[in-house]
Amino acid sequence: MQALYEAHHGWLENWLRRHIGCAHQAADLSHDTFEQLLRAERGGRQVPLREPRAYLTVVARRVLYEFWRRRDLERAWLEALAAQPEEVAPSAEDRVAVLQALQRLDAVLGRLPLRTRQVFMLNQLEDLGYREIGERLGMPVISVRRAMARAIAACCAAAGA
Repeated sequence: MQALYEAHHGWLENWLRRHIGCAHQAADLSHDTFEQLLRAERGGRQVPLREPRAYLTVVARRVLYEFWRRRDLERAWLEALAAQPEEVAPSAEDRVAVLQALQRLDAVLGRLPLRTRQVFMLNQLEDLGYREIGERLGMPVISVRRAMARAIAACCAAAGA
């Protein structure tokens, strides 16, 4: 891993900087990429060394997409806050707590299958019932129930962790 880092860290950081335009963010994301590789290696997976830059690019793209998702989530939260009247706006501490909770929820939902995420979001954000969700997604109600149970179980497991 050290040889991979020494040989390609600079290249990866430059690649990321070209994609996001910020040297500091590129350095952080480059670090996150190598951290993921290190965790994978500790988990018993071998990092292919035949095409290291191609492999690094795939992992870095995933890290970059997660960065963009977190940034978009934060931006949406801040826009929602800005629309609130000042007298009901949460404190700075509450804002940070809510943003962290949203990021944790986003991470939990991101690990679920697409249909399960869709069921959960339609129920929680659009307040649709199971029958309405089933009609919209072309799923039987029992499948909607199961998907919702999986989503709730994942959220509860993350809250207890």
